[in-house]
Amino acid sequence: MTRKTYGQLAAEAAARVQEIMPWDVPDFLADHPDALLLDIRERDEVARARIEGALNVPRGILESAAEWDYAETEPALVEAREKPVLIICRSGNRSAFAAETLIQMGFADVRSVKLGIKGWNDADLPLIDAEGAALDGDDAVDLIELQPRPDQTDPARR
Repeated sequence: MTRKTYGQLAAEAAARVQEIMPWDVPDFLADHPDALLLDIRERDEVARARIEGALNVPRGILESAAEWDYAETEPALVEAREKPVLIICRSGNRSAFAAETLIQMGFADVRSVKLGIKGWNDADLPLIDAEGAALDGDDAVDLIELQPRPDQTDPARR
């Protein structure tokens, strides 16, 4: 079997799902007031910088959060099966995988936010911190775009 990189798998997933650009999200949400903006980043990522009103369900618990009768069940997500669901992550990769998953689980209208929260910030859309205070876009860059530690870098690229 041919080995594929994470980037290749993410690109393939993105090609199989509907995507929306970050700068189109506010208008989409205004036109679809019942839509759910779902942030699937980890809780520590969301604590640094987030979109006001987005529901945070980390990717690692998405499947159980999208069903009743689990400790992770998120009622707002379960009840969104027939509503538009826009999924955002840091860069648009995890959200493509998550979109595929929710489609397989029977969600009717799921879209991945291409470029993720990085694209959202690049488009100068509003972000807040854990306390709800507005973040300056330039300040948010360092909170969003984390760099790998030296031990996480491919030795061939050093």
